[in-house]
Amino acid sequence: MIGTNSKFDPRFRALAYLVGAALAVAVIVWAESEIWYCVNYLRQRTETVSSDGFHLSDQLEARMRELDANFARFSVVGSSERRNAIEAESEALGRWLAGSRRPPLAPAQQEVLARMESVYARYVAHASQVLRLGSASSSLSPSWRDEQENLLREILALGRQLNLAEKAALSNFMAETRASMSMLYGKLILSSVLLLVMGAVLAYVVYRGVIVPLQLRLRESQRVIERQEKLSSLGVLAAGVAHEIRNPLTSIKARLFTQQSLLDRKSEAFEDNEFITEEISRLEKIVSDFLAFARPSEPKRVRVNLAQLLRDLEGLFKPALTQARIELKKEFLVEPEIQADPNQLRQVLINLVQNAAESIGREGTITLRTRTQKPHRGAVETRAVVEVEDDGKGVSQEVQHRLFDPFYTTKANGTGLGLSIAARLVEKHGGALEYQPGPERGAIFRLVLPMATSEGGVR
Repeated sequence: MIGTNSKFDPRFRALAYLVGAALAVAVIVWAESEIWYCVNYLRQRTETVSSDGFHLSDQLEARMRELDANFARFSVVGSSERRNAIEAESEALGRWLAGSRRPPLAPAQQEVLARMESVYARYVAHASQVLRLGSASSSLSPSWRDEQENLLREILALGRQLNLAEKAALSNFMAETRASMSMLYGKLILSSVLLLVMGAVLAYVVYRGVIVPLQLRLRESQRVIERQEKLSSLGVLAAGVAHEIRNPLTSIKARLFTQQSLLDRKSEAFEDNEFITEEISRLEKIVSDFLAFARPSEPKRVRVNLAQLLRDLEGLFKPALTQARIELKKEFLVEPEIQADPNQLRQVLINLVQNAAESIGREGTITLRTRTQKPHRGAVETRAVVEVEDDGKGVSQEVQHRLFDPFYTTKANGTGLGLSIAARLVEKHGGALEYQPGPERGAIFRLVLPMATSEGGVR
């Protein structure tokens, strides 16, 4: 037979390569489109993670116990100012409950919150009899007090139901995320095999440019959730402690005030009375500080120049540092502006400088530095950075993992709340407090905060 076998015809082979390449490109395009769809879905899911959404019940219990304590204090020592404060607080709590019933909460959470609003309205209507009676509120019957306690217990029971619903929502979120990640890995393997034929470089770009940043964001979200769960438990403890301690302190203080008017100002009994009163006030401040950690106030934002804020604080640091022969250096590479609460930022910076000075002891250097940070790890905007660097003893490896945990301290007389409060305040500003070992020794604590826009907002 005249002719050649078509299997070995160069034109047929070229056509086969062309068809194979076209099929490979089509499969790659399909796989890549599926990957990008999955990536966008995961990105949207991670962006809906809010630390406030996982401890609504704990905030409710803390605020309800505080309101109940205020009603109890008013029944002992009432005043028009306290009446106005209680009315404002109860209205604010009602608005907070109504505002909490919004997406991305699960339907079960919204249903429990709706029932809470109903019971809370009954509680306020019942407890308001104390405000109407004023000084005569002590004559209220035991049945009235039993009803008030029953309503409070009903609200707290609903809070526990909300906590279970929150945990179920969190479990669903993590399960969906893990399933999506598994699907993403499978599609990535298929795409990678084909891309090895078409070119290994493209697979490297997809992995480094998409998957790695997404994994980092998921890990960061997991760490935030775990930390917020710890803080939520602490918030419940703080509210309970404050409720159990403040009421007896208020009663004792009222009795001391009555007793003081009957004592001779020059007598030892009068001095003892004043001493006990001062100690009770100190206990009340300790309880208030504990609650400030469990439920920090919202920042009152104004435009702040970070470099100028550090200059203003220099006079506060310098005398003590000079006495300890510690040099304070300033490296203001830029003068970034942010929208922040200057008082809360001062509290954070004072804590970091004091920790640096304690780490040095005597004769060393503390460097205050301002700069900007370019976008990375999925961020899209440049951020302002303040660094407090020291050449002290540094932080050991085992301590670094628990550095921002509440009540963890290596100091003999420390409470372990300083860095935890600082980290929470920075988070309230949309930023992060980071730790890094010094280049040779010592430590670097870094505040990373969003820059202010020219219109006065936050980028």
